[in-house]
Amino acid sequence: MVMARALLHLKSTSGFALACASQESQYRVQLPDKSRNARVLVLGGTGRVGGSTATALSKLCPDLQIIIAGRNREKGASMVATLGGRSEFAEVNIDNVKSLEAALGDVDLVVHTAGPFQQAEKCTVLEAAIHTKTAYIDVCDDTTYACRAKSFKTKAVAANIPAITTAGIYPGVSNVMAAELVRASRSESKGEPERLRFYYYTAGSGGAGPTILATSFLLLGEEVVAYNKGETIKLKPYSGMLNIDFGKGIGKRDVYLLNLPEVRSAREVLGVPTVSARFGTAPFFWNWAMEAMTSLLPAEFLRDRSKVQELVQLFDPVVRSVDKVAGERVSMRVDLECSDGRNTVAMFSHRRLSVSVGAATAAFAIAVLEGSTQPGVWFPEEPEGIAIEAREVLLKRAAQGTINFVMNKPSWMVETDPKELGLGIYV
Repeated sequence: MVMARALLHLKSTSGFALACASQESQYRVQLPDKSRNARVLVLGGTGRVGGSTATALSKLCPDLQIIIAGRNREKGASMVATLGGRSEFAEVNIDNVKSLEAALGDVDLVVHTAGPFQQAEKCTVLEAAIHTKTAYIDVCDDTTYACRAKSFKTKAVAANIPAITTAGIYPGVSNVMAAELVRASRSESKGEPERLRFYYYTAGSGGAGPTILATSFLLLGEEVVAYNKGETIKLKPYSGMLNIDFGKGIGKRDVYLLNLPEVRSAREVLGVPTVSARFGTAPFFWNWAMEAMTSLLPAEFLRDRSKVQELVQLFDPVVRSVDKVAGERVSMRVDLECSDGRNTVAMFSHRRLSVSVGAATAAFAIAVLEGSTQPGVWFPEEPEGIAIEAREVLLKRAAQGTINFVMNKPSWMVETDPKELGLGIYV
């Protein structure tokens, strides 16, 4: 009887392993011959976002040579051991131009995940990529940095290198979702897109560590820029709370205004007159804490990176403890309203932000290696960044493992408690 159970267990676990292997292989990418064995440098590769990106790339494209770049050799060696034989570690200081250019000298693509990007005064990695003629993407989530990166477009064209800024999960995948909603609305209806709203939810810190915490605190020091009927409006950060239904697996969550780069890029690239972005977290008291910090601490304090790092060190142990209970579910909802009354929604939900952010960033990296991106510096929603015909494939790759992923559906089809939404005047 014991032997029979053991054999049954062996058969079932073997079947599960085969199923997992089959599922994993179905997402594998056959890159063009010229980039099949490309060398990809992941800056910040020993961190949560970079490590997740490197892992996703190694699974999707096993022939890639992945260089983990960072300052900590011990962490680097651990990451290389996890990835296997086609990876290596390079000690790189992104603040040292010589160190950076030496690392970029023999790679085909650099993936910049070494945040936070807030308050950074230069686009050092992008400049080095242009100088060494290396393709580039970053996971920037800061409006000022993203706009500064765009200013290098002419130099990138002259160097004949493709570059995409804000190419992570949000912004990044959310931008492509928005671009597809707008494209579909213009081709399928007579109305014009009028209002585009980004909603984000992450449980706890999303398992992404102190960098995400620092990013969140720095954003509290930034005045929110949104657009209402083509006019720029400025609002208090972490204000304008809305209770949004994120559908299956997530439910209704409170979200608050933040200054995020996809608001400006979507307004400029997609031409939608009213655009805003909101974010919320869990447990609920973290939202209260963020509101309190915005009200009690001077904006100058929250814009000071050194002071914010002190806050991170203070809060990080508490956040990690709460994360064990809260988990790290993540959800993105993009709503588009048109002048003819047509309203459509895109939804993306995953159980683990630390995994999904890697899949999302890897999807952009692969798109660049496949030749989807033209020379220059682009936002994800620009067709020169991700070609229109490549968007569907990118979204499928990014959405692997999601608990809910839908595109271009009416809200009643995706919400847990559907109801007709009024148009209102809020942004």
